[in-house]
Amino acid sequence: MLQWLCLGWILGIAYMGKMWLNYHITAGWVVFFVLIWLMFERWIQPYLRQISIFATFFTLIFSLFLGIWLGFGFANNALDQRLSNVVHEPSSQTLIVYIEHLNELSENTIQQKITVLNVPKNAIENSTVQYLAYVPKAKEASEQLKLELGKYYRLNGVLRPAHGYATAGTFDQEKWYVQQNISSGFKVNEIEPLTEQQIAALGYSRVLASNQALIHQFPLWIEKQRLNFREFIQRQPLRHQGLLLALLTGDESLLSKDTKMQFQRFGMSHLLAISGPHVVIFAMMVCWTLQKIIARYRPQLYLMIPRQYLLILPFLCCVAMYCVFAGFEIPAVRTLLMCVLGSVILLLQQKLQPLKLLLFSASLLLFIDPFSILSAAFWLSYGACFILLRIYQTLQQHQQALNTAHTWQKKVWFYLRLLIESQWKIFCALFPLMILFFKQVSWITPVSNIVAIPWLGLIVVPLDIVAALSFSVSESLSAVLFQFNDFCLSLLLAFLDGLDALFEPQLQPIALNGYMVALLALLLIIVFMPQGLLPKGWVVLGVLALLMKDTKPYPFELTILDVGQGQAIFIRDQQRSIMVDMGGHYNEEKFSVGKQIIQPFLSVNAVSKLDQLVLTHLDQDHSGGYFSIKHQLPIQQLYSSEKLDPPAQTKFDYCVQGQRWQWSKTLSIEVLSPKSEQVKWASQNKNESSCVLYVQLKDGFPYQSFLLMGDAGWQTEFQLLQDYPNLQVDVLVLGHHGSRHSSAYAFLKALKPKLVIASAGKFNRYGHPSLITQARLAQLDIPLITTIQQGSIQFKQQGNQVHLSYARDHWKWLKRN
Repeated sequence: MLQWLCLGWILGIAYMGKMWLNYHITAGWVVFFVLIWLMFERWIQPYLRQISIFATFFTLIFSLFLGIWLGFGFANNALDQRLSNVVHEPSSQTLIVYIEHLNELSENTIQQKITVLNVPKNAIENSTVQYLAYVPKAKEASEQLKLELGKYYRLNGVLRPAHGYATAGTFDQEKWYVQQNISSGFKVNEIEPLTEQQIAALGYSRVLASNQALIHQFPLWIEKQRLNFREFIQRQPLRHQGLLLALLTGDESLLSKDTKMQFQRFGMSHLLAISGPHVVIFAMMVCWTLQKIIARYRPQLYLMIPRQYLLILPFLCCVAMYCVFAGFEIPAVRTLLMCVLGSVILLLQQKLQPLKLLLFSASLLLFIDPFSILSAAFWLSYGACFILLRIYQTLQQHQQALNTAHTWQKKVWFYLRLLIESQWKIFCALFPLMILFFKQVSWITPVSNIVAIPWLGLIVVPLDIVAALSFSVSESLSAVLFQFNDFCLSLLLAFLDGLDALFEPQLQPIALNGYMVALLALLLIIVFMPQGLLPKGWVVLGVLALLMKDTKPYPFELTILDVGQGQAIFIRDQQRSIMVDMGGHYNEEKFSVGKQIIQPFLSVNAVSKLDQLVLTHLDQDHSGGYFSIKHQLPIQQLYSSEKLDPPAQTKFDYCVQGQRWQWSKTLSIEVLSPKSEQVKWASQNKNESSCVLYVQLKDGFPYQSFLLMGDAGWQTEFQLLQDYPNLQVDVLVLGHHGSRHSSAYAFLKALKPKLVIASAGKFNRYGHPSLITQARLAQLDIPLITTIQQGSIQFKQQGNQVHLSYARDHWKWLKRN
């Protein structure tokens, strides 16, 4: 019963922030099962012979839903409190702050989490408000503005609220802010140090006394030690400073872009941060060494205390010490909790059950920090740990065979086979999670991990820790150990360079929707279950269902993607998929809309290729995303108003007035502009030469016709009224993002659409959609929605109804009033 209660607790917290689920619904399910149970006890029980089976079933189900109810209520109460501190609008502010977290270095700025003392009026009383400060880097070190740990400051600057891209599949910046307990970004312009006397004079004596307490001074001391290690490593003549620091403390400030990209290509990015298995391997190495020393010099200790009991305390101390180096990040804390619970189970002489251990440790971790459920590291680390514990059970089962292996060659072969088997099992088991969180995988990951994980776990990480520990004794000795470790890392990177040259590994996008990922995960659970629980033959049926599953759940879909200041529209029916524009960042190398928004969106919609792409024109905010992924995304037919040189597999044609694509009996797309004579001058007048598309859906209510204007302005609008005087439009996607030079009053009055949409970015410098355009729409009583407020906007057909939904309505942290 306790296991099911813990499972329900985890599931309830996993639905933190889900808008369609609420506390009353989950409470209703609990009441429902209570009533069922009472009915069962009163009327059904006397007529059942196998009463124990039914009693157990209802008890487990009741425990599960009770856990869900408690977990969901606990998580959402914590979420509501945290969201009450979130800032949504920029403003100039003067802040009184305290520095208690290690900063992170980047190319142009220093990112520093700051604790705000003069909290906003809307903040909950006694809550901790933290902002992420961005301190610009100076050209000269002497001019650099600094924020030191344990100090107080007055900062002048501008609040920069988080406003991510609310598009399915993309990285959710606002969720990350919530998980990290960051209420807003803050661009620092001026820094003024404050003394403790000044802080007390400003009325923060209570805060001052609280920060001087041991419970706050110990974490601060840890952060200072991590900073000392970073500065010490920076001073050393090491080629892989960033990698050494990341493996020791999880701090990626010194990591080079090339190293990050190389580890990403091999699917090993998780190894750049603190890894739970590394913690355990180091602790086991220390305990093995300690065991040999005791066996040689003090074997009589084993007569007083059994070996496993004697070594538990040193083992836990090693894990706790590594957590200190890591700043108590989620993987390290998770490992510590699991080791403590596992040690308790061993001390109580109970059987170690992997699933039970994972459930209990995860429940305890989520009670301490429910927001860790929002981190991909939580799910990946627990998934990997489950497989490692199953491998440990396998090793225990084969222990007798290992003991009878008299030659060292047989023992080496046994461990090598175990290593290869474990890496493939971990890769397969985490495959659904990798798709869910990253939408791409590298097939060479198991091969590279066979060498990288033992090398890092057995050599590099232990040497890192020994070098760090020797820092307090002798800096010279510590420097020598770090230099030797640098050489060890060079050998590993040389191996990866060799694999690079042989295989040229790349991350492959995987196109599976949520239902397909869930089915895949279920199949893998059946595969990794112990023999006899479920028939393995079910996997074959599941694979067939996976291959035959319809990836197009709606007869018709049209989605205006949230790509910031730009436009990207996805259209799909049961036969074809088309995109109209792909957005674009002004610097696609710095942030690629194509790779980080378009590709992930297509992946979670199970789209691996496009039948058509229409680039309305070649402005960067409409076409930049295409150019960054044109070699990774197969496209059958490309249209644009300007000449393009697409890859060999893509056919190109100009879009001109009169073209019509009849996809099915109910769906057609027609090009209304530009005229053929306009195409010659398209490069000189891009906006007015935009491809204007008219999408018609028969038998759909209330939205049947969609007009997509690109960046067309008044000139094109006037021409459309002349060429199509009877044009019927239900949904109008405003030209040029709602600019004041488009959406003329006469044009809007003639069309009188049911709904108008503006695709624009929050805080855009153009002020789109313009106040003038909004005033015209208000005067004509035409409703306006924007990707700024609603995120991605989706129209989906179910039967004869076309339903409208907004991405920002799915999660609490995305919701805008």
